[in-house]
Amino acid sequence: MPTQHSTSSIDPVGGRASSATRELVEAAADEVWRPHLYHQSFADTDAAEIIADDGQQPTVHFYDGEALCCGTFGELLQGQLPVGSVSRDPHFLVTMPIALFARAHFMPIAGTRTVTVYPSHKVKAKRLAENLVGALGASGGILFLQSELPEGKGLASSSADLVAAARSIACCFKRRVRTSLIEKLMAEIEPSDGVMYPGVVAYQQRACSLISFLGQMPPLAIVGIDEGGTVETVDYDQRRGEISASHRAEYRQLLDSARIAIPRGDTATIGRIATASALLHQERAPKEHLNTMLTASEASDALGVIVAHSGTMIGILLDRMAADFPQKLRSVLAHVSPFDNSPKIYLTMTGRR
Repeated sequence: MPTQHSTSSIDPVGGRASSATRELVEAAADEVWRPHLYHQSFADTDAAEIIADDGQQPTVHFYDGEALCCGTFGELLQGQLPVGSVSRDPHFLVTMPIALFARAHFMPIAGTRTVTVYPSHKVKAKRLAENLVGALGASGGILFLQSELPEGKGLASSSADLVAAARSIACCFKRRVRTSLIEKLMAEIEPSDGVMYPGVVAYQQRACSLISFLGQMPPLAIVGIDEGGTVETVDYDQRRGEISASHRAEYRQLLDSARIAIPRGDTATIGRIATASALLHQERAPKEHLNTMLTASEASDALGVIVAHSGTMIGILLDRMAADFPQKLRSVLAHVSPFDNSPKIYLTMTGRR
């Protein structure tokens, strides 16, 4: 199971697999994530069982075959870890879940094994859906997809489509689908953003494997701009090179800091981690407006900048709970508007236990 990697040598706090699994399952039972995770299993415990046991059914009405998955604003952190510090591939990322969703609705058709997808260009979702119904021994059908996530921008639109499709099929047939199966099917298609897990996770995007659950992101706002164009995940992943040993050590230190900062809700450190990752990645996939956004962030006393490392988005982080949030938001918008007159505001998904 993917959660076995949570005991790797990169864990500075020496967390045990059972503890990491328990925390992940608790996150899956959180009121924010609960409505989106029915019929998906995490490790050896099923989130639906916890939901049934705690007596706190969500006030959301579900329809057979309907499911959602959130996106992520680029990555809090993305790079490579030192050789040997984690099993499989050293490439990793840390998610930044946002409250924008892909929606899927599956309608079975008895006697068929194929899946027709609308819109028809969602060929990755078609492939995953057909492979999943085959693995479940279920019938094919029609898969309808809608998304609030623009494609090719680095907001995990493709991964969210695939996860929502898998959840939709599981929901339709009232089956429990292990996260490891979803990951296996996704790994056959493309690198994944780790959005099949609730909360913030450190994730091996190439291997589609969990490193560890890091906790819940505090309430942040991201003032984001799009530099234009699109990035195809597979093409980007194939052409990016290796990272020096010194930078790998720096990425490990940043991940260690994230492990501490996220559970504590330390927004200042979270902002510094995101900024450091954006700067480290600049030599590999430069963002035209990074310096301008850094200047705007500093002038507004914001937390820092965040980028879609394999996308076209760049944003400025703000603490939504800070007393001066409205003033800082107005300041950021004023500084950004001269070079982008249509910035958008994204809100992080957070836990409320």
